[in-house]
Order: sequence, then structure tokens, then C-alpha cells
Amino acid sequence: MSDDMHCGGRAGAPRPPARATGGPAASGPITGCRAIDSHAHVFRRGLPPSPDARYVPAYDAVPEAHAAMLAAHGLCGGVLVQPSFLGTDNSYLLAALAADRPLRRGIAVVPPDCPQDEMRALAAQGIAGLRLNLVGRPDPDLAAPGWRDFLARAARCGFQVEVQAPAARLPRLLAGLLASDVPAVVVDHFGLPTRDLGAADPGFQGLMDLAAHEPRLFLKLSAPYRLDGGDPLPLAQAARAAFGAGRLMFGTDWPHTQHEAGADTADLLALLARVFPAAELRQVLLDTPARLFGFTLPQMAEPA
Repeated sequence: MSDDMHCGGRAGAPRPPARATGGPAASGPITGCRAIDSHAHVFRRGLPPSPDARYVPAYDAVPEAHAAMLAAHGLCGGVLVQPSFLGTDNSYLLAALAADRPLRRGIAVVPPDCPQDEMRALAAQGIAGLRLNLVGRPDPDLAAPGWRDFLARAARCGFQVEVQAPAARLPRLLAGLLASDVPAVVVDHFGLPTRDLGAADPGFQGLMDLAAHEPRLFLKLSAPYRLDGGDPLPLAQAARAAFGAGRLMFGTDWPHTQHEAGADTADLLALLARVFPAAELRQVLLDTPARLFGFTLPQMAEPA
């Protein structure tokens, strides 16, 4: 890494503006809150993209806009996930966490050689885990010494590891991640089965089978539009049967990059209400993400 780059980000990188006074309060209960958003992204135009970025949005998705979206849907708290196009420069993410720490946590992206002390510094700034976004990228050799050391350092910080990859690749990836001591492994976006196979996708079935006996495995019920038009209902039903509500989470995937026109958070919330009875729905929307990401529920109101 260059002298001005660290696992956290770039020294002197642009910071997001301070939280608008009309946004959610930094502490105290939020009336009518019913869920924590376990997956969203913030960024703005002009941030330097990673050299291998596959897509760079041409608009702003600033923390204030995310806060307004949460308020519009009666949500409180949000997990901000480092956008893939920013690579390992987590500066903007960290600044957003600092501006509203009680109600935000982060998932960072770091290089495999990120030192232990820099991982600990990330944890102190509200980072709850590390992400492997492998869409369009090769699988890492998680059995190699460098990756084993990386996962051991992550585990010592209490970091979960989140993975985004097509379902067909999940069995091998999850075997490597679960062989480590990380406290949790989180699969993004319904596990990304193929549209044609849906819940019958062998990779998705393997994920369901593994979930039945692996308590460290979690799944985000988020971004159904990334299933290329596949029906998310049978996926959510299968996930409920395999994971139980205690290891499933709702996420908006805001601002829905490359799917902005077709995304509807209200539709996803309605779908989950069809699948889960009220007590289980509270777990998916509020209790499980609060526990996994370290939110303090007394700061938040009861679900509406």
C-alpha cells in the first residue's frame, strides 16, 4: 500500500457532510421504528474509483438521503456496506459512521494483508465485519496461508465476513470461511441463485443444507432484483425453513445501483410479511441485525 493509503482508507479523503438536522436522532428512541436496514451503500460523485471497478455510479447517494429513506419506511439504524467500486478505500464509509455512530455500523473491504492493528482501528470506528464481493472476480484460495492469516486476524477483532457470489460458488467459499474462527459468515442477496433454477439451484440448495447445521451462517433477504427476475418468494420460504428467523436479515440494498428504477423497499417488506408470522418477522427485521451488528435495542422503538 502507498504511504497515504491504509486499510481504513485514504488520508485526507473527502468526508460526507454532517448529518442534516432533520434526519434521525443520533440517540434515543425513534417513534414507529420497525426494522434495521442490514445492507445499504453511501457514496458521492468524485470519489476515486478502484482501478478494477466494474461500474461507477454517476450520481450521489449521501448519508442524509439514506437517513431520509429509512425515515420514510419507518426504519431505524443502518449497516453501510463498502461499495465495490471504491475498493479498499473506506474513507467515506468511516466518515459516515462517525457522523451518526449510534445508529450506523459498517462493513469494510480491506486487502488480505491488512495488519491486525489497522483492523482493530476499523473496529473502533464502527466496522462490524469485512466483505468479499466476488461477483466478476475469481474465488480466493481461502486455504492458502495468507488468507488463513487474514481470517484469523478478522476473527481476533470479532469481525463477521460477508460474501457476495453466485450460488454455484458458495459451497466451496463457505467451506473455507467456516473453517476459520470468524464468529459469523453472512451471505448477501438471497444467495444469488440463477433465475432459471431459483430455489432448485444446487448452490442455493447447498446453502440451505449447510444452514441447517451451521449456527454461524446468516443470510440477507435483500435485493431481489439482483435475481434477474427470479421469484424471491420460494427463496424466502426455503430460507425460513433452513435458517429459522434468528439467522435471517432484511436489507434495502439502497440505492439499488443499476436497478434504481425497479427496486421497491415496500414490496420487499410486504413479501417478508407474507412469509414470516409477526414474532419471526420482528427477528428478521430488528432483533437479529441488532444482535449481529451490535446495535443497542433500548435506543430504538418497538416495531410498529
